[in-house]
Amino acid sequence: MCGICGVVGLRHATPIVLEGLRRLEYRGYDSAGIATLVDGRVERRRAAGKLDNLASLLEREPLAGKTGIGHTRWATHGAPTTCNAHPHGTQRVAIVHNGIIENFETLRQELEAAGQVFETETDSETIALLVDYYLQQGLSPRNSALKALKRLEGAYAIAMIFAGHEGLMIGACNNAPLAVGFGDDELFLGSDSLALAPLTRRITYMENGDCVVITPQGAEFMTFDGTPLVRPVQITALTAGSIGKDGYRHYMEKELHEHPLVIGQTLQRMIDPATRKVTLPDLPFDLATVPRAVITACGSAFYAGMVGRYWLEEIARLPVDIDVASEMRYRNPPLTPGSLGLLISQSGETADTLAALRSLRADAIHILSVLNVEHSTMARESDVILGTVAGPEISVASTKAFTAQLTILACLTIATARARGKLDPLGEEELVAALMDLPSRAAEVFNQGAAIRQMASIVAEARDVLYLGRGSMFPVAMEGALKLKEISYIHAEAYAAGEMKHGPISLIDRTVPIVASVPSTPLFDKTLSNLQEAKARGGRLLVFTDTEGAERVSAIAEQVVVLPRVHDFVAPILQTIPVQMLAYEVAVLKGTDVDQPRNLAKSVTVE
Repeated sequence: MCGICGVVGLRHATPIVLEGLRRLEYRGYDSAGIATLVDGRVERRRAAGKLDNLASLLEREPLAGKTGIGHTRWATHGAPTTCNAHPHGTQRVAIVHNGIIENFETLRQELEAAGQVFETETDSETIALLVDYYLQQGLSPRNSALKALKRLEGAYAIAMIFAGHEGLMIGACNNAPLAVGFGDDELFLGSDSLALAPLTRRITYMENGDCVVITPQGAEFMTFDGTPLVRPVQITALTAGSIGKDGYRHYMEKELHEHPLVIGQTLQRMIDPATRKVTLPDLPFDLATVPRAVITACGSAFYAGMVGRYWLEEIARLPVDIDVASEMRYRNPPLTPGSLGLLISQSGETADTLAALRSLRADAIHILSVLNVEHSTMARESDVILGTVAGPEISVASTKAFTAQLTILACLTIATARARGKLDPLGEEELVAALMDLPSRAAEVFNQGAAIRQMASIVAEARDVLYLGRGSMFPVAMEGALKLKEISYIHAEAYAAGEMKHGPISLIDRTVPIVASVPSTPLFDKTLSNLQEAKARGGRLLVFTDTEGAERVSAIAEQVVVLPRVHDFVAPILQTIPVQMLAYEVAVLKGTDVDQPRNLAKSVTVE
């Protein structure tokens, strides 16, 4: 969840680390800090709040040194205060840490009994004082680090620097991501390649149980027992120029406008332009014979999976179970060996989804992951991955990655239906054509910006909002409600429209707007009846539909946003865009921090 950046080399470390932290701030922004070696001494600067607070402190109190580590925090143990901010350390060592040390209380008691003095409420400080304890026993930095690492339990990525050891940094990871970047007489550590993009494209992604000793001359990989390891250097496609607001007010606004491009890029990867057929990478299993599928994910990715369930069951006739990843392992469902495990994650590092992957693997389930980061931990542990080609998503609230996930799931549905004999060539051609038409239709949605802003002015005045949809529009309603909650802090709930009369209808009055996604599908009449029931109770109806639907719903709706007419199959993808735009415009009106909403982080790497 937190972000780590470090550098050893010939230039001043602080500006390099600070820029890396800016690119990692989506991971957490409760506090931040940097530690460097100055004339051999460990010196730190830390600040509560966002990274700008640390930048202001560094202007007042500059920090020299060419060996440095930095951290931007999403608080787990201890409040987001300057005292609890990373780096943690002593006169001998400074560390930054992403993750949770599960046995920190036991270690803390042991260290306190040995005379170590704790200053914070964090589990992370335990790492620093444990390494410090071994340094006091006369062990070298390498041996102190390795001995400490063997005693840690939990998920972590760690970077350490040591007093009196200029040009030395030690990193380690276990169930949390960490990457090494290779420059010219400089080496870098980062939580992901995004932090390192301005510095180098030559990256090594560390694996669980890896330790690395870094100097300006190179990186030495080893196990926690000190056994040497060989880890490949990869060339990442990410560049520094691919990140920036490009004149938009927020990253989220920019990423919303990238929907058409991202959908198109994802389709280019999935559809053969010559045959106009969906093409998948070679699979180590047969889609025609898998007995069922199990979908699991978290947050918006889970809602994408819900849409995928509708598609796979209706079109491919494949039975599908679906669970939020944080519950799946603990429900311990009976699974059929040889089934397809379909996991969805933007980062590929989501702790709950990764744990679900490993649980499925233990039950002999084939693993197919839909990911935006193709060098992630989930990618390495999957049988096959389907990449969403969404590019960097900086805003904490996911937008373009969601429609890219839906696009992948739509293509997977077509391929599965074809393999199972449930879709003939003409049917496949029809669905592929609908997908190929989608990017241009998605671009047309932005012509309705003024109408969506008008709708936002109504929603912004509310304390509670209901979102409704039927069939595959129900997950779209859930995505809309989640986005509104995330960035505007307005309470919102989504319901399958037919369920409204089974309880939620009691909430309806003039103060509770009802946002409905109602394209002209076979479920339109049913949903219209539900909306009429809400109207009869004084509900204020705000409706997203198409031209045909608008003709019928306008009589009862307070406001209608007319979207392009698309094939029923791809309607959930198109309908997602305006509900996300609505949440964005509401947040702008309310003046909230759109890109970095309170208490949230982009990549949830702790359970």
